[in-house]
Amino acid sequence: MALKEYVGAITFEVDGAEYEVVDLSVDRQTGKKVVKTMNRTGRALGFHKGVETFELSVTVVIPMDEQFDWVGIEGAKITISPNGEGGQRESYTDCACVSAGSKYSVENEARIDLKLLALGHVKE
Repeated sequence: MALKEYVGAITFEVDGAEYEVVDLSVDRQTGKKVVKTMNRTGRALGFHKGVETFELSVTVVIPMDEQFDWVGIEGAKITISPNGEGGQRESYTDCACVSAGSKYSVENEARIDLKLLALGHVKE
């Protein structure tokens, strides 16, 4: 069995500065909704397309030398890049912070958990 290479680095860019991402989780909502009608079968007959949304949960390592307003993030970009040759980059653009919470533990560095909304998704 041959070894496989997997997607690697994730960069979080805010106002030209990059921050280290520990964890990223993406929830993509298609916006589709069921259309209920009054018919003899008593069941829905279709759906309509709605507005697609992206909700991101990001855990970032807090830099020691920099004070930053995490709750005030607007217009940020998160890029997922493949390691090595080939592959396709994926970016979530125009991210804004919905909520932020700090996380501290004995064995790890201080981290901040961010809930973001993204207005765009691009495969580069």
